[in-house]
Parts: sequence; structure tokens; C-alpha cells
Amino acid sequence: MRRPLQTTLLVLSGIGLLRVSLFTDLYLRYVTEGMRPLLIASGALLILLGVADAVSYARRREGDEHTDHGDSGHGHSHSGAPRAAWLLFLPALSMLFYAPPALGAYTASRQPPKVITHEGDFDPLPTTSPLPMTLSDFIRRVQQDRTRAIKGRTVQLTGFVTSDKRGDSWFLNRLVISCCAADAQSVKVRIHRTPAPPANTWVTVTGTWHPGGTLGTSSAPAALDARSVEKIAKPANAYTDALPLTPTR
Repeated sequence: MRRPLQTTLLVLSGIGLLRVSLFTDLYLRYVTEGMRPLLIASGALLILLGVADAVSYARRREGDEHTDHGDSGHGHSHSGAPRAAWLLFLPALSMLFYAPPALGAYTASRQPPKVITHEGDFDPLPTTSPLPMTLSDFIRRVQQDRTRAIKGRTVQLTGFVTSDKRGDSWFLNRLVISCCAADAQSVKVRIHRTPAPPANTWVTVTGTWHPGGTLGTSSAPAALDARSVEKIAKPANAYTDALPLTPTR
């Protein structure tokens, strides 16, 4: 790869990183919020390296300009970069002009649900009704709280929609990441008694636990009988299962 091309790639990559991490929330499609300072520092460093490389290259050309007029064969060999090198521009340009979409229904529908565990006793549930809960907390209460505090309670769950092959129900999902999108795991609650909205639609579902098995044990289904379904804006950070949700900017 020719030196100017290498320098340009460094600068473009740095600008792209700063764009997605410093000026927008797009970085949340790929990594956790805690990675933002590292992305900003990496973007700034890439720009500095690119500028330093450009200055160094310019000075070297001034000192060795006579070598550019040497053997014509050598000059021809440096007239362009290998074609494959130009492909490296695509990731850099994508951060500048096009951000790949966040993971959603396609990923969630092809993953087994994340194992939800709880250690120790459960705190009493607030008396608020309907009670906003994360999908993970709802699953813990249904399958591990032997006090059965969730029985008869009206709750509100938020996530995005995926269909189910059975046809009489659908899934409310959240994707949770530990570090980056590559390690995403899905949290799922089956929704009954209401038609499925389009896949990938973000909704808040109000309802009560769908009876089955023994409440407070693993035989109890992580399922909800819906009373209402409200479409909402996709949150800025779609890779968490926490309250409150942050709307998209």
C-alpha cells in the first residue's frame, strides 16, 4: 500500500470513530456505553498518527525527491496501490456515511434464550400498578420467586417483536451484550392474547403472567397475557435490559 493511501485510511478511520462515538450514539449499536471513552481516544489517536505520518512523508519526499526521478521501472511499480488495498476504505467510509443497523429480530429469533439466574431472597415488589419490569426481572420472578409475588400483578414489559412458528403467540425480546455486539444474548418473554406487531417493532406490553406449570419454579412459562400493546420509539441503547429506557435522540 502506498504511503498516502495508508495515511488517508488512518485519518478517515479516526474521523469515523469520533463521529460514531463523540457526536452520536451510533457506537451503542456495536459496544457497551462504557467503551465510549476508549473509542474517542482511539479516534483521536488515529487522526494524530495520520497527520504525523503525512508530515513525515512530506519531509522525506523533500529530502529524497531525486529518487522519484530514478529508474522508470521502479517508478511504474509505485504508481498505484494493490486493488485489494482499496477495500480497506469501505469500513472507514461506512463509519462516516453509513452505520450498519443494530442487531434485532433476525438475531434474536435464531438464538436460544439467555439463562436468567437469581441468588438470595427477592425484595418485595413495589405496589405500583401496572409495574414496569425488565424482561429479566419478570423471568426471575416467574421461575425463581417461591413467594409467587408476581401472581395476579399487572406488569409492563418493553422490547422488540419477533414472531413464533406456533402462530398463536409471539415473543418480546431484548438483546444484552457484555462487551460488543458479537457476544449478544437474547432475553425472551412469550406474549399471548394479542396479534403480533411487525417484527422489530419496539413495544410496551401491559398484562399479567400467563398461567402454566408451577409458579416460582422452572416449569412456569416466561409468558404474559397481554391487555394492551403500545408502540414506542426504539431506545438509544438497544443492548440493555434495564429501566428506565432512553429514547433515541
